[in-house]
Amino acid sequence: MELNLQNKVVIVTGASSGIGLATAKMFLAEGAKVVGASRHPAKIGELGSKEQVLAVEADLSTPEGPKKLVEAAIQQFGRVDILINNAGISHSRLDGFLGTTDEQWEETYTNNLMSMVRTSRAAIPHMLEQGKGVIISVASEDARQPQPMSVDYSAFKAGLLSVGKALAMEFGEKGVRVNTVSPGPTHTNIWDQPGGMIDAISEKFDQPKEKAVDYFVDEVRELPVGRIGQPEDIASMIVFLSSDRAEYAFGAEYPVNGGSFKGM
Repeated sequence: MELNLQNKVVIVTGASSGIGLATAKMFLAEGAKVVGASRHPAKIGELGSKEQVLAVEADLSTPEGPKKLVEAAIQQFGRVDILINNAGISHSRLDGFLGTTDEQWEETYTNNLMSMVRTSRAAIPHMLEQGKGVIISVASEDARQPQPMSVDYSAFKAGLLSVGKALAMEFGEKGVRVNTVSPGPTHTNIWDQPGGMIDAISEKFDQPKEKAVDYFVDEVRELPVGRIGQPEDIASMIVFLSSDRAEYAFGAEYPVNGGSFKGM
């Protein structure tokens, strides 16, 4: 299937690892030009030539970071066709809600929800001027089945769903198409980093890491696909929804979770 993404200018936030890195690579394979943002963007710059890739060092949890990112994209490539709001953080805490401090709530809020709000706010005027644009935000299945170990993360991923629908309603008739992708358990830094989800479930279930993951897959989430997702599984949906092949996909959430979420 031809996606017709050649020479489209795509901003990908959180592009130095995990889902963001996989997404940037797939867009480049489709002939798009990628502007990748990260606090540590070295890997992004290695993905291609300066004619195809722009790596931007930006802290999207700050008011200045998203504006800097979009301005860099416009300066380099002259437009923004697609925005992928992927940047975010999560911390798994066995002490749950009572162990989550105000500072941790605020950190998760600025990195997960306000980064999406500010980057969208910076990009939308350019899309309106062009008469066309696409915004895809990466939420999580936790938005619909909140996890006590990451209650703050779950709450602000739910916020992404709400903001995404509001943006679709406000700007859809002006040519800006907005959707949300909600991954299930996926091998990213959130899972694999020291103190991440794998360490947390290993401690919670009192099992070695590999056995704890197998138990989580088979007994806790009962994943029909039988495995944790890979970043490429999520990136494939993001890239498709960004293409004109998905132009009737509008204001919706698309779960990519291996059958993890059993709700309607």
